Amino acid sequence: MRIAELNIYPVKSLQGIRLSEAALTPTGLAWDRRWMLVDTQQRFVTQRQLPTLATVGVALTDDALVLSHPDTAPISVPLKEPQGNLRIVQVWNDHCKAWPESNAVTQWLEAALGEQAKGLQLVRFATRFERAVEAEFLEGDQAHTHFADGYPFLITSTGSLDSLNAALEANGSEPVPMARFRPNIVVETPRAWTEDGWHTLDARSGAYGFALRKPCKRCKITTVDQKTAAIFDPAEPLKTLVALKTQPSLKGGYFGQNATLNRGEGSTLRIGDELIATGRLS
Repeated sequence: MRIAELNIYPVKSLQGIRLSEAALTPTGLAWDRRWMLVDTQQRFVTQRQLPTLATVGVALTDDALVLSHPDTAPISVPLKEPQGNLRIVQVWNDHCKAWPESNAVTQWLEAALGEQAKGLQLVRFATRFERAVEAEFLEGDQAHTHFADGYPFLITSTGSLDSLNAALEANGSEPVPMARFRPNIVVETPRAWTEDGWHTLDARSGAYGFALRKPCKRCKITTVDQKTAAIFDPAEPLKTLVALKTQPSLKGGYFGQNATLNRGEGSTLRIGDELIATGRLS
């Protein structure tokens, strides 16, 4: 097995960035989910509420986060941490400390996305704050993340996508790209759903290793085209995922595994890295 894709999503629910290599931190790949959008109540906003967020492009330069959209000129947000007072923002049931970015970004979002984006503000995770991963699945370990839904890494496989797409086509539905599932690490393997049986995933070189903690339950963001925000079929691929019962004891549709870092902080992941998995004890 080897790494086929590496992706980061610097702003939660905006477009991702494909990488050839990425630095490992305990809270995720470097710069992943460091920002998110909040409403006037300081609650997180994603494509679940606003699918058109998928049309906002994201890039990183040496000194700036750059947001782009076809309907307006790009805007740059300095990577240097902002000054000012921290605020409390909410992502799911967690309350996190964050820095608000300038109101110029709020104005830019409204210019790009229209009235539906009115009042949205970009906030940056406060690096001195720790957001703990739920302890239930950590087997006594501890882990932290930024604005990801719950875990620092999401791992998927090409074999599982091939199996899902075969089922979709058998149902008369269109296949979907891996981008619909917004993974960080895509593993190339011909075996479908094999990641659901992994306990650990390690570099063959021994430089780093992950613990796979919990299957990832999927939501309606998987129905959104991750470039155009179009929803061609509001039922798929979720309907087919549910029917496949990849997690027979759980309700819903599942694709991929949430993971934490076992070792290798500061290491670099690269496309083509060879990997070795160990299975879960029965």
